[in-house]
Parts: sequence; C-alpha cells; structure tokens
Amino acid sequence: MSPASRASAVFGALADPTRRALLTAISDRPAATATELAAELPISRQAVLKHLTALAEAGLLDRERSGREVRYRVTPEPLSDAVSWMAEVGGQWDDRLDALGRQFGRGPHDTA
Repeated sequence: MSPASRASAVFGALADPTRRALLTAISDRPAATATELAAELPISRQAVLKHLTALAEAGLLDRERSGREVRYRVTPEPLSDAVSWMAEVGGQWDDRLDALGRQFGRGPHDTA
C-alpha cells in the first residue's frame, strides 16, 4: 500500500469523533477491551466494536486475544506515516508558493 493510501485510511478512520475518542482512551489505557471502553462512552458495546474494527483496519490498533477477551493497543506507525505525508505535501505547497512569490517579485514567505 502506498504512503498516500495508508494516509487516506488513517484520515478516514480518524474522521469520526468517536473513533478519535476511542484511540485516545486506548492510548491512555493500553490493552483495553471493548467492554471496558463501552463503559466509558454513551454508545453500545456493539457500536464500540464497529469503531474498533475500523481503527484496526486502518492499522491504528492491534488486537490480541486473551481467553474470551480481545485487548486493543495503539499502533503508532500509521499515524507517523500520515504525519510524514502531510509534511511532504505541505513542503510541496511551500515550494510552489515560494516560486509563485518569486515570479511576482516577493521573497519566500512574504505576506504583503
């Protein structure tokens, strides 16, 4: 999967505020179960499971079965990939804006 595709999966998963809340809760308390997480949110355990599945499919969570329970842990690599992609795209725009400014007689990052 390309870096842009991985970034798209991450952004898609993080577009939902409940998923962001779940990711924060799991990062604060590693190895949380869906039942534990559902107790902290105003949604059902089944809804929590759907959101956890979306986060796991985006690569943001790792699942580990422990007996009858599944425990979730944050995997930070996809977030790093998304941040790297944003930095790369931002750098490209900075270069384009600087070139445009030079074309119109302005220096890099001049605002007036």
